[in-house]
Amino acid sequence: MVLLSGGHLATDFASGSLPALLPFFKDRFGLSYTLTALLMLASAVSSSVIQPLFGHFSDKRGALWLAPAGIALAGVGIALAADAPSYWLVFALVVCSGLGVAAFHPEGTKFAAYASGRRRATGMAAFSIGGNLGFALGPIVAGVLVATFGLRGGLGLAVPGVAAAAVLVTAHRFLGSFAPGGERESAPAHGHDSPRGLALLLGIITVRSFSWWGLITFVPLWEVSLGHSKTYGNHLLALMLLVGAIGTIVAGPAADRLGRRPVLMASMIVTPPLIAGFIVFGGVVGAICLALVGVSVVGTFGVTMVLSQEYLPSRIGMASGLSIGFSIGLGGVGAVALGALADSVDLRAALWAAALVPLLAIVLGTRLPAARRLPELRLQQV
Repeated sequence: MVLLSGGHLATDFASGSLPALLPFFKDRFGLSYTLTALLMLASAVSSSVIQPLFGHFSDKRGALWLAPAGIALAGVGIALAADAPSYWLVFALVVCSGLGVAAFHPEGTKFAAYASGRRRATGMAAFSIGGNLGFALGPIVAGVLVATFGLRGGLGLAVPGVAAAAVLVTAHRFLGSFAPGGERESAPAHGHDSPRGLALLLGIITVRSFSWWGLITFVPLWEVSLGHSKTYGNHLLALMLLVGAIGTIVAGPAADRLGRRPVLMASMIVTPPLIAGFIVFGGVVGAICLALVGVSVVGTFGVTMVLSQEYLPSRIGMASGLSIGFSIGLGGVGAVALGALADSVDLRAALWAAALVPLLAIVLGTRLPAARRLPELRLQQV
């Protein structure tokens, strides 16, 4: 789990770096809010929407090599994007980085499930912590590098990905020993698939992601519009993500003890008023509200991953790709929609839309069916 969570950290570090770079790209290329948000959509689509394809390949063939390859591509892609001389080259490199993220997640999530034993939600929370920390550290490190050395300093963003990929390559055989029947064989099916439950869950994830991508894209830009520095906005975003990572530690064990659905529903109910509090109050109170949004959304990423696998137990790689990939990527369309709203009205209107959209997720959550918990997948190592 340490190896897999570390790889997750390095991968999402690359994804998390992009929001911190957006204000600098906006100034350098004279971008509108819509074109700025289009970079987030490129990242979301390339890193998320195609994940089910990697998940399908993983279920059919076994592809543990995708994990280190994906990590390296994610890191190198975002590093080169930071110093690219044109907007469209930045766009292309962001897509390349996103493809690396997409390659890592289904395989990494599947092996995290194998290594989790009976406490699936707790184990998946441990895996998620790495990604959440990486996403939180990305804007901090990227902001410092670019503020100190200019956009060329962003080349240093490649270091975590290349280092983590090298570690996973050396641990390839050890990680492969956790797969039932060997790393090239798929896990046996357990229980019955629930297409209705999976469809409702994916709808919830998509709606929440619409709001989530909007916050990630526009929180730094909102703070700049209020007269704060780009660094301050990036630190506020990092606070939301770091506190969210801490929330993962609580949400995973709580879901194992209290149930997946109650924990997920509680998180969805508190999200809209917290976003509203960030917009209305600002300052310290607004920062606290934003941090708690991180707890309610980031903290339950692992819970939604486990639920997706329990709704589709016959193909857990595909389930992971759909839940943390396709649905989250569709939510990324929201960043562009909110960017267009910000251009036509203002940023405040876009943030209010991000606060109201999650109400639909609550409605969908009331219809989620029960899911049967999967038995332990980890086998004795030989």
